[in-house]
Amino acid sequence: MHNLSARQNFYQEIQRPDKHIDLARAALYIAQEEYPSLDVEKYLNAFNAMAAELEERLPPQRYPLRIVQSINKYLYEDLGFTGNQKDYYDPRNSFLNDVIDRRLGIPISLALVYVEVARRIDFPMVGIGMPGHFLIRPDIPEMDIYIDAFNHGEIMFPQDCQEKLTQIYQYPVPIRPEFLAEVTKKQFLARMLTNLKYIYLSRQDLEKALAVVERILLLFPNSGLELRDRGLLCYQLGRFSQAANDLETYLEITPQAHDAYIIKRLLTKLGRY
Repeated sequence: MHNLSARQNFYQEIQRPDKHIDLARAALYIAQEEYPSLDVEKYLNAFNAMAAELEERLPPQRYPLRIVQSINKYLYEDLGFTGNQKDYYDPRNSFLNDVIDRRLGIPISLALVYVEVARRIDFPMVGIGMPGHFLIRPDIPEMDIYIDAFNHGEIMFPQDCQEKLTQIYQYPVPIRPEFLAEVTKKQFLARMLTNLKYIYLSRQDLEKALAVVERILLLFPNSGLELRDRGLLCYQLGRFSQAANDLETYLEITPQAHDAYIIKRLLTKLGRY
């Protein structure tokens, strides 16, 4: 019952206009499916308490870079938040309550902590969906700096972002404007969920992977890839009717898909093609 309630609460939160979605609340509803007794308000209050402490540490002259430096000192030196280098693929790195309790996370979950604390001191920041490594930046026009929440709030410029991409992919990757584009709050949440999805798939935990895909589809109901993946997961779990429906819809949406032949063969086995 609690899990159903968490799913319903998540759905209701993401029905708001994107700019009004409460990222922290939505992320805690994601965690609540894993921890049914999770007290969402307790963790939202934790953010309020952090922001109140940080407010006392802010410099009199609130220049953006000074504010960033103050946030960095508070989150990483005083509170001890850090990137989980040793066990990057631990699911707890994606659950906001665990990130707050353990002070450990991955780029996107630490970015969420940073964004939520910054918002509460009236220093809005936005997510940047760079491939392979999530960043944030101050929501200030013409301010071309990026913050790496995973690496203790390292301040980066576009050239640094290009070097980071090259480091990640092990070959030169020219920076493109879309790599440093702001993501919507729904995209932010979907990327968090996508991380969880691949963790569960790598562990062959199909039920949990399916639950994650279902929530991505609440965010983006017409995502062909997620419909395909839900269909394939349902097939593996023996839910053949749902599998066939999703796989048929996938082919309708993307008739020229690279894997269309494989999906058609699967649908033939299910008596639908």
